Amino acid sequence: MESCPYPEFLHVRKGDYIVIQGELSRSEGEGTEYWIAQVIHVVGGSRNSSVNTIFQVANIDTGQIAYINADLAMKILRKP
Repeated sequence: MESCPYPEFLHVRKGDYIVIQGELSRSEGEGTEYWIAQVIHVVGGSRNSSVNTIFQVANIDTGQIAYINADLAMKILRKP
């Protein structure tokens, strides 16, 4: 497996499907949850607008729209 010098979230673009690591807090207990979302909008950094810092995403299971920190994107599943 080739190692990439840059984190994968820097390559995410609008329309991509990504795996997101999020905290799960339910009555059954606490743990880590992974979910899939489609990127609706990418927000660049204040110093360098080409560096991804925040994603607006839509959860593909629930349709819920959320803003997440870019570093929570664990894997890009599909690039259009």
